[in-house]
Amino acid sequence: MSRLRLLVVGAGHMGGLHARKIASLPDEFELVGVSDHHLDRATALATPLGARAAADPLGLAERADAAVVAVPTVAHASVVRALLAAGLDVLVEKPIAATLAEAEALLAQARAAGRVLVVGHIEWHNPALRAMRPRIHRPRFVEAHRMGPFPSRATDVDIVRDLMIHDLDVVQRLVGEEPDAVEGVGVPVLSAQLDIANARLRFPGGCVANFTASRVSPTPLRKIRFFQADGYFSIDFLERTALIVRRTAAPGGEPRIDVEPLRFDPEDALAAELRAFAAAVRAGGDDSDSAEAGLRALRTALRVIDATPAPEALV
Repeated sequence: MSRLRLLVVGAGHMGGLHARKIASLPDEFELVGVSDHHLDRATALATPLGARAAADPLGLAERADAAVVAVPTVAHASVVRALLAAGLDVLVEKPIAATLAEAEALLAQARAAGRVLVVGHIEWHNPALRAMRPRIHRPRFVEAHRMGPFPSRATDVDIVRDLMIHDLDVVQRLVGEEPDAVEGVGVPVLSAQLDIANARLRFPGGCVANFTASRVSPTPLRKIRFFQADGYFSIDFLERTALIVRRTAAPGGEPRIDVEPLRFDPEDALAAELRAFAAAVRAGGDDSDSAEAGLRALRTALRVIDATPAPEALV
């Protein structure tokens, strides 16, 4: 295939970002349509981009090679299931599904059908993280902060599945295992669900990771720090910068600390994510690494939620 024909399902915030990005890359992609159960919203997004609009995505499925699903999390399972059954490869926004059972069923369906199922954990494609990934080996301690104001967009999940899951995904992929111990604490502030949360994870190999996520903080912050035997690595996802701190031997054998700041080109992580999805589709097989990583991130997110005592239980 030349250009990958994509259908976007969901015309909200993330669906809009995907649709406009796809339309801005006409040499690589064709936006064949936008679907949303609010047809007027789908039309408002699709028409300026020269695409069709529909309330039912299956009405546009035959025109597409693949689909991007950006509907509320509670609808991920039903929408992805229908699109896989219609013969489409699917990129679904994180989290992969609302429950672990739904996620496992989607992964099994994609494998049985030989379809690509990719989970949109966009930070994995952030240029700063991509450049630093080969340097990170057996970290002993990780600290992640992901904070910002309450979103103007509606959110149907807690802060753990909304924001913290990005960092859970990154750390688990780089550590190479899931935690064997999870502690959590959190508080609902502006919604009925957790709006700020902290989690402490211990991994079988000895790594300890501390995560803080908030959607009630005035200043945006998205940083992660890895501490390992040969250095300390700090990554700023917002600024697309990194800091490498290493101990070296100065003349005479005295140890010293070398600090190397790095800045990366403002590469478009969303475009990189779409290109990686297209490459998986063109390879003609399921992208089990992405789907399994998405399932593992959800599993740990749910463990954090389960480990978090209700606010009234904190004395």
